Amino acid sequence: LDWPKNDTRRFFHVVYRVGDLDRTIKFYSECFGMKVSRKRDVPKEKYSNAFMGFGPEKSHFAVELTYNYNVSSYDIGDGLGHFTISTQDVYKMVETVRAKGGNVTREPGPVKGCSSIIAFVKDPDGYTFELIQRGPTPEPFCQVTLRVGDLERAIKFYEKALGMRLLRRIERPDHKYTIGMMGYNESVVLGLAYNYGVTEYKKGNAYAQIAIGTDDVYKSGEVVRMVNKELGGNITREPGPLPGIGTKIVSFLDPDGWKTVLVDNKDFMKELGVRSQG
Repeated sequence: LDWPKNDTRRFFHVVYRVGDLDRTIKFYSECFGMKVSRKRDVPKEKYSNAFMGFGPEKSHFAVELTYNYNVSSYDIGDGLGHFTISTQDVYKMVETVRAKGGNVTREPGPVKGCSSIIAFVKDPDGYTFELIQRGPTPEPFCQVTLRVGDLERAIKFYEKALGMRLLRRIERPDHKYTIGMMGYNESVVLGLAYNYGVTEYKKGNAYAQIAIGTDDVYKSGEVVRMVNKELGGNITREPGPLPGIGTKIVSFLDPDGWKTVLVDNKDFMKELGVRSQG
C-alpha cells in the first residue's frame, strides 16, 4: 500500500464522448483557446478521437474527445459535475462562448463569501465547464469534478488506491454540499463533490474515465485490488498491454462506479513519440 505514494503519478487526460468531433474541436479552440495535440481514426473499431489541451501532452493535462461513428448524442447523467478552466478574464471568455453559440448557465461574477470570479457554460454536447478567473498559469485545464455518494469513503479510496492527497475541503452548508479536492499537486485536481443526502447518481454513457500515469501497472493493479476489497469497486481490465498498441494499462471502478485507467509512463511517452532519456 506504500507503492502509490512512491510511484510517479500524473493526470494524463480525461476521456468523454462527443456527437460531432469537428464541432467540439472548433468550439474548444475558439472559446477556450485549446489546441489539438493529436488525432487518430480507427475505422476497424468505428471511432475516432482527438486530444486537446493547453500544451504538449508529455507535460500537460488534456481532454481526449471520442467520436463513435453515427452516434450524435449521449446521456451525460447527473453524476458528472464539471470541468474547470482558469482564465485571466472570465468576462471576455464568456462573451466569446456566447458569440460562438455556447450556453451560459451562470453569468460571470464573484462567488458569495469570497473573491473568486467564476462563470458556468455548456459546450455543444451539454458538458458543463466552470470558468474561473486567475493569474497566468501553465495549466489552465485544472479540474474534473465528479459527484460521489460517500465523501469520506471516496477520499479514502483515492488516497489509498491512487496515492492522491486531500489538498483541501470546501464546505458549503448553505448550498448543502462539500467538495474534497484530491491530487498529486495543485496544478490539476480531482474534485469529489458530495451533495447532502444524495448517495447515488446516474452515470449516463457520455463520460468515460480519467487516465493517470504509473511506473508499474502490475504493482498498481495489486494495490487497487486490495483497496477495492476494502472499500468497493472492481478491476475492469487486468494489468497488461493493449492489443495492437502495446501500451500497458490497468483499469478499474471506484466505489461510486467512476472509472480510472492507469497507464505505463514509458509506454505513454512512446505513444507520444517522445524518446526516453538515458
